[in-house]
Amino acid sequence: MEWNRALRYKNLNEWSEEEKKHLLLQIENSPWRLHYHIQPESGLLNDPNGFSFFNDEWHLFYQNYPMGPVHGLKCWYHLSSKDLIHWKGKGLAILPDTEYDSHGCYSGSAIPVEDRLFIMYTGNVRDKNWNRFSYQLGAWMDKKGRISKLKTPLIAKQPENYTDHFRDPQIIRYHNSYYALIGAQTKQKEGNILVYQSKDLKNWEFNGPLELPLKNLGYMIECPNIVWVDQKPVLIFCPQGLDQNILHYQNIYPNTYLIGDTFDPEKNRFESKYLLHNLDEGFDIYATQAFNAPDGRTLAVSWIGLPEIDYPTDQYGWAHCLSLIKELKIQDGHLYQFPVKETESLRGRKIELDGVLTEQTQLILNQNETAYELEIILKGNGEGKLQLASDGHQALNLIFNFADGTLVLDRSHAGIPFAQQYGTSRTVQIPKNTPLNLHIFMDASVVEIFLNHGHDVLTSRLFPSKKQTKIFLETNHHLAYNGNYWSLHSINK
Repeated sequence: MEWNRALRYKNLNEWSEEEKKHLLLQIENSPWRLHYHIQPESGLLNDPNGFSFFNDEWHLFYQNYPMGPVHGLKCWYHLSSKDLIHWKGKGLAILPDTEYDSHGCYSGSAIPVEDRLFIMYTGNVRDKNWNRFSYQLGAWMDKKGRISKLKTPLIAKQPENYTDHFRDPQIIRYHNSYYALIGAQTKQKEGNILVYQSKDLKNWEFNGPLELPLKNLGYMIECPNIVWVDQKPVLIFCPQGLDQNILHYQNIYPNTYLIGDTFDPEKNRFESKYLLHNLDEGFDIYATQAFNAPDGRTLAVSWIGLPEIDYPTDQYGWAHCLSLIKELKIQDGHLYQFPVKETESLRGRKIELDGVLTEQTQLILNQNETAYELEIILKGNGEGKLQLASDGHQALNLIFNFADGTLVLDRSHAGIPFAQQYGTSRTVQIPKNTPLNLHIFMDASVVEIFLNHGHDVLTSRLFPSKKQTKIFLETNHHLAYNGNYWSLHSINK
């Protein structure tokens, strides 16, 4: 199908039942559907939205264009969960059906207020000349899951000197006010985060751009989030066009974080003595949304996918997924991420691993499974390689060097190639001559790798053949290993 503008913005009610059945049949025959990651029922999934806890349940929405693996007429799809792992699909919840969101319901957030959930999101509108108008809109969800949109915009236009790239409000409660942080672009093509304040969620005042210790943060900032992690404010955001001299990254756009010392939204100031970091050192993380949960944890979820890149699942009518839910902690001035404890509920059959290798390659697991958790500790010297999703030839390779203190994730031979213009390997530094802890979650066509208890995370899509299910371990010197392997239950149909 040639996805022209007319098709992408065709009213969802105008698609025939036959077209919808054909799309679902394509997806049913896809070889790379997932077992325990959130994936779209059909079409494109991108930014997670409205991550919150309300009415004794976790709620999560994601942007969805249900008719194909492209960016088109966006909706919000709604999920709820009792445990952050098993998610119940509630269907399309926010549709582009008003004059203020006629060309798409873009990203936003949610916060419980008394007995309702308040939702704030960006409405995208285009005129006949395809000029864009961005509105910051509101809605309420009651305890029965019914959503009522506010009739008029909360913020009807961007401030002077800003372009129509004005979106992704994150709403937070601070002292006795509500604040909305909104990604924006100046007319000089500089990315900013704009701060709005409200006492009643109805009337919003523009406080100004958030003052940051970093300057020249690219030409646009998307998906800004501020959360508190171990009493420190942490800013998570996506700076498009960020100068490589400020932060090295290889993905088309980075997803970054900055630990702060103080945050004062009333004065629009975020102060920090820390460095800017990539949130994920892998290939495919973007648009992370985080919030401070009522149980005291700081939780985050990410879009596993990137804008402007084609993925092999596109040919089957769907694209992308969401990450596992992760908990955030700060230790020694560094942000750690690791799967929430509830993830253990997915575990099935367990296999204990223990062995020693000397200048050899060894098949350590041959289970013919594509959904598993592997936690393994490697102790040795020299260089080694852990081959995931392998058939003996093709594999996703984790290459570690104890002497140099490097770990390389190489997907150049992991299956069907894609996005090669952004490189096929990612490298992180690890402590030299020190045991390496790898906590790996494989799920058919996505892997999340947590290094050294979450000090670093590498997330990657991969598209292997059905034969690529073995795990090999090799070394050019001496290597001892021990750990556990669990098969993981499926939460998806």
